[in-house]
Amino acid sequence: MEEKMSEENIEDVRSLEAQIECLQAEVAALQRHQQDIHKEITFHFSGQMQDAMLYMCGQRQEGGKEKVLSRLKEELEELEEDLKQQTHMNGISLDSCTRKTLQSIGGSKLVQQLCVSGHCSELVFQVEFQLSEVKNGERSERTISDLNVVMDASDLQNFSSFLSGVEESRDLLLFFRTLRTFSDRCDDRRRTFQHFQEKYPSVVSLSGGCMSDVMSLNHPELPGCVLFIHWSVEVSREGEVTPKIDMLTKIPEKALQLFPSQAVGGATEAFQSLLRILGPEAAMESVIRAVSLSQHTQL
Repeated sequence: MEEKMSEENIEDVRSLEAQIECLQAEVAALQRHQQDIHKEITFHFSGQMQDAMLYMCGQRQEGGKEKVLSRLKEELEELEEDLKQQTHMNGISLDSCTRKTLQSIGGSKLVQQLCVSGHCSELVFQVEFQLSEVKNGERSERTISDLNVVMDASDLQNFSSFLSGVEESRDLLLFFRTLRTFSDRCDDRRRTFQHFQEKYPSVVSLSGGCMSDVMSLNHPELPGCVLFIHWSVEVSREGEVTPKIDMLTKIPEKALQLFPSQAVGGATEAFQSLLRILGPEAAMESVIRAVSLSQHTQL
């Protein structure tokens, strides 16, 4: 009987020892996690921000809570103001930014997974990448890997090749610079098309909405006769943005029999000549006025 109780006591002791070991392992893991947080704070922040973050983590008690929080608020306001200025300058607004630490080796190396989403005018984007930062004394070297760019837009056929090149070269600066230029050219097209639609509502229509790349010209008294202004924005793999404007015709067979085919066929070439001489807006207005068949249309 005593031997049985002794064996049960031994089993209880072993069970308690195993639980203690588990708890010790959890405590050690939490301590390592806390150390990583402190190292990351030291790695990224300095001055008032570092003092505030260390205070919040319980590492410093001097100065009092109110003073530390005031410093932190000051620092955040400065960062917000800087972000506003950057947004105003480059036209790119960031909606969210998430960061996950994948590797932290003392204060010398840090590897993080970042996901940044935002928009540039009407263009919505999401960028995911790994950022490795290695410190060597006072110098710091950063490298980007595993870059993935997702664009949320209906018409990006001319942008896909460029995005593939950016992901291969991992050139984030080129992506954001080209995105701004591409967005500006798309805004030029949108403003121009909307201007003519509002000015000549009986002739101009945008079947694809305000972001359409095609403007249709159709006079009510000439059913079936339509001119299309196609305005595309092409982007090379190297990031060169080039607007391209063409005019296409749609004329019924009966109408073609009434007009010389050479005149109809030369409409596209004539429009290109107008573009070179007058520029996009004046050339388009000349065509619209011709389609409207009105001598009294006001400029």
